[in-house]
Amino acid sequence: MRYNFIHLEETVSTNSYLATHACADDCVVWADYQTAGRGSADNSWERAPGENLLFSMLIHPKEIRPSEQFRISMAISMAMVEALKPLLRDYGGQEGDGDMALLSIKWPNDIYWGDRKMAGILIENRMTGQQISQSIIGVGLNVNQTQFVSDAPNPVSLRQITGCSYDREVLLHSITDRFSLDVDAFEYRQMLYRRRGFFGYRDSKGTFEAQMETVEDDGHLILRDREGWLRKYSFKEVQYLLPTTPTLPTIPTLPTI
Repeated sequence: MRYNFIHLEETVSTNSYLATHACADDCVVWADYQTAGRGSADNSWERAPGENLLFSMLIHPKEIRPSEQFRISMAISMAMVEALKPLLRDYGGQEGDGDMALLSIKWPNDIYWGDRKMAGILIENRMTGQQISQSIIGVGLNVNQTQFVSDAPNPVSLRQITGCSYDREVLLHSITDRFSLDVDAFEYRQMLYRRRGFFGYRDSKGTFEAQMETVEDDGHLILRDREGWLRKYSFKEVQYLLPTTPTLPTIPTLPTI
């Protein structure tokens, strides 16, 4: 895909900007600061001016049926993972099957490092008849911020992991260059957070332990509980019970790249 890139020093949110300044072609808006950046369900995204990558993509995925819209979520989360892997390869070790041990996608599309959240994604689709006329994909990636002061329970940034500071525009192009709607669903499932083992969850009926069975093509999460029952969830119908946030390693003194 080719995009028109727009850089703003400040905006309310990049998603809101694109919603009110619609592009005829696919475009990307990125900002140094958002005065009211949004996450899913109107959660806010902590933002230190000029330190993190805050951007939104507007695409026109007319070839994707509404029933297939989860492909957009898979596509952006996999683009993020593929862009981050080379930067984090020396910091997480690998599992026996060659997957990155710490970098993962927390269903449906948060980017995690261990049990810490590195990036959040908010997708807003507009339907025209039986077609997705446009999709706005908002991304907040913690890049160079080292102090987090909000009540977010588990943030982490690239710089906290590696000790390096990064050029946000280079990262932006690395992600958008990798974005493709021809995403491999198997690769997405292989990168899922907690894809193996039993962990704690909470739904409307209470807490329970379960292991991940799969994520269906339409985005539903399937868990198998300790009694062997399958539980099916849409987004926001189940909550991950996270462990106590681990202590970050000492940040080494490394050059800016």
